[in-house]
Amino acid sequence: MIHSNRTVVVALAAAAALGLSACGGGGFSSETSSSPAASASANTNPVTVLIGSSGDAETNSVKTAVAAWSAKSGVQAEVKVASDLVQQATQGFAGGKPDDVLYVSTDQLSGWAKNGSLEAYGDQLANKSDFYPGLVSAFTYDNTFYCAPKDFSTLALVINTDMWSEAGLTDADVPTTWDQLEAVAKKLTKGKRVGLAFSPEIARVGVFMAQAGGGLLTADGKAQANAQPNVDALTYVKKLMNDGVAAFSSDLGAGWGGEAFGKKQAAMVIEGNWITGAMTSTYPNVKYTVAELPAGAQKGTLQFTNCWGISADGDNKTAALDLVQFLTSTDQQLTFAKDFGVMPSVQSAAEGYKSANPTMVPFINGAEYAQNLPSMAGAADVLKDFNSQLSGLKSKDPKAILDTTQKNLQVVAG
Repeated sequence: MIHSNRTVVVALAAAAALGLSACGGGGFSSETSSSPAASASANTNPVTVLIGSSGDAETNSVKTAVAAWSAKSGVQAEVKVASDLVQQATQGFAGGKPDDVLYVSTDQLSGWAKNGSLEAYGDQLANKSDFYPGLVSAFTYDNTFYCAPKDFSTLALVINTDMWSEAGLTDADVPTTWDQLEAVAKKLTKGKRVGLAFSPEIARVGVFMAQAGGGLLTADGKAQANAQPNVDALTYVKKLMNDGVAAFSSDLGAGWGGEAFGKKQAAMVIEGNWITGAMTSTYPNVKYTVAELPAGAQKGTLQFTNCWGISADGDNKTAALDLVQFLTSTDQQLTFAKDFGVMPSVQSAAEGYKSANPTMVPFINGAEYAQNLPSMAGAADVLKDFNSQLSGLKSKDPKAILDTTQKNLQVVAG
């Protein structure tokens, strides 16, 4: 049957960060290469950890983990919850007194890496080969693996099981192809309710581009927005919408796909695993299941992630590295998953996660074929413009939308 957590990466204004010129440290001491755990206490400076929390569950879980590491290492550590993480981190970098460890999203990485604010420590991690390759790629800048992915989310197909049964559909009808998705969307459309809904943004519609064999960037990071697979994808989405079997959540009066699904304005929705929290807290009476997204020319989904950044000017980088190693261990990642619903970024935790969260299996299976959205400097503005055009897809030419995006994306990606 069909199954879905939380990490909405906040779109952040990085222009100020790009203008910084943090001096950056000279890397870790030679002690790091021998045994970080043994040498963490060699520098007694306390470690601070700056996080952008989704709520009390995440805050308490991270504080508990950091306290456990502190007791083990003998290094004092404090977790600070940011009200505006980018602003606070930027101020710390600029003032030469940054927090030692901090959450870093993909759209922040390039600016902070380019100006020397972040330490490139990825290759020093003992478990670097355990992270999903796509997540390593997300935090690679200038061919350098900068920071450890802390967790991630993907998109899948969330289905209202009552509506599914009422339409005479069974497990055998769960769509695995675009044709099948269109067919069940038609059967599920009834009155003002559409069969399928999704937010009007590349961060949702982009799954169709991935499934068509496209995506905004080539494997080597070049712009390919107007490639034929992407045209095919938007043409398919436009047809579903004009046929009345699919709709943007905004056209249904909902703020996002989860709201449209919870209010029963749509029988199916393309959303991330964070939807489970919303369903539990806001729409507890809606029964649903989750499936992997159907394939076009291939399987495809999108992923969203953050990493544990280490400040280049931090006071105790050796201890910071040891802390990150602890926080990304298999057991600790499974604890985080249990405490606040994230998916572990290390492959060694996959089976344990699936066993503990059987309804979430479709989401973590997507890690094998998930794409990252462009995150280089300037990409946020390109995606914002693309989203603006995408909102009028029903009446616009998909190729024209993508041609404009191609011109904009070439400026920042080449």
